[in-house]
Formats: sequence, structure tokens, C-alpha cells
Amino acid sequence: MRILMVGDVCGRPGRSMLREHLPALRRAHAADLVVVNGENAAAGFGITPSVYEELRAAGADVVTLGNHTFDKKEAMALLDEEPRLLRPLNYPPGAPGRGAAVVDAGGCRVLVMNAMGRVFLPILLDDPFRAVEAELEAHSGRYDAVFLDFHGEATSEKEAMGWYLDGRAAAVVGTHTHVQTADERILPAGTAYITDVGMTGPADSVLGMNKDAMVQRMLRQLPTRFEVAEGRRQLNAVVVEVESGLAREVQRIFIRE
Repeated sequence: MRILMVGDVCGRPGRSMLREHLPALRRAHAADLVVVNGENAAAGFGITPSVYEELRAAGADVVTLGNHTFDKKEAMALLDEEPRLLRPLNYPPGAPGRGAAVVDAGGCRVLVMNAMGRVFLPILLDDPFRAVEAELEAHSGRYDAVFLDFHGEATSEKEAMGWYLDGRAAAVVGTHTHVQTADERILPAGTAYITDVGMTGPADSVLGMNKDAMVQRMLRQLPTRFEVAEGRRQLNAVVVEVESGLAREVQRIFIRE
């Protein structure tokens, strides 16, 4: 069984890149399950019903989110309505939506989870380690493999989560920084790990945003409107081959036009 994870889709350029390349990628890697991080998919911030449907139509089986989960007010109802749209599971009790879903993939029941780190992020959430543990216990006996999108800023926190779940998850894949890391590996007990899968969207940008505006913000330290960049595009992803609930192989994917 193979799982393909596509890194943070940023705005219209990211959505068009996904639409154009995902079907061929799925065929080429014989992916049974496609997970797409869509927290930047609606003009760079959050998600809307129409954008969610666009990601699903492009081939996403599950869409995960992150710190921009609630940037669009339409997301509140959408999260309750769509079982395959996941927000970080460590939001406090009472938040709309869910952080995990059990999905059939090639005859294998995969528990897909979305959690968010707390280090260097402005949103104060519950402990992601304890929240992930509680989710595993809640779904005990209902899954054959576990896949976690861990949305976080700090490399240390992401690596710690990888080691925490080593031997219990097929993969721990980091998102959020929009920069693909070159540390993909299989940990000793069989969990595939990468600190950040990267970003799908504008290539000549600062994290998907207009580079000139971002440079001026750094120079002047004044508020600047963030707008999704235009021009060349890229797609960042990772594919994990899973056998008996653990990883056999992990491979980075980087396409730039």
C-alpha cells in the first residue's frame, strides 16, 4: 500500500499545479491514498467549500489543515460536514470538526491524523503528543496503519513526534514551513519521517507570498498585505510504501516548472 502526501497547497497557483500533476503522480507511484494539506489553499489563508471541492476533484482523498484552519468563516460549518477534511486534533474540546479519519486504502484501513505543534506558533493548543495518544486509543482496533500530518514550526518538535510514534505509525510527515527538507528516512522501528514535505504553489516567492512585498516587510518592519505570488510553480510531495502497518520506503518528490 502506498500513501502520497502533497505539501501545503498555496492559493490558485498551488491548486492548478495539483490539478495538473496529481493524477499522473498517483498513477506513477500507484498511490492507494492521497493526503493533501490545504490550509493555505484559499488565497493563501484557510479553506472554503469550493476550494475543498476543488482539491477533492483534483484527487485528494483526505485534506488536512493547520494554523490557518479557521481563517475563513465558511470553514466552521464545512469542518462539521466533511469527514475527510481534518483540522489539528489538539484544538480544545468544542472546536468544529475532527482531527482524524479512518480511510480504506487498497484494502488497508488507514488512520489519518492531523496535529499541530505548539513551539513558535501563536495559537495555544493542547499538547499534541497526548492528543495523538488519545486518538490512537480511541480508534484502537479500527485501523491497520497510521499516517500523521504534523503541522509545526520547530524542527525539534517534529523530530520528537517522529520518535514518539516510531514503530506505531507508518509515517510522520511534517508540514507548515513551505520548505521541503532533505531528511526523509525510515526510523529504526519502521516509521517513515520527514521534517517538512514542502509547498505546492508559487516557486519564485517567499513561502508562496509575493516576494517583493515580503522583502519590504523585512526592511521596514511595517504591516504588509500578504498576497499569493504569480509566475513559476512547484509541487512538493512525499510517497510512503507501507507493509504490515510500517514503512518500507519513503521518497521525496519535487516538481518545478
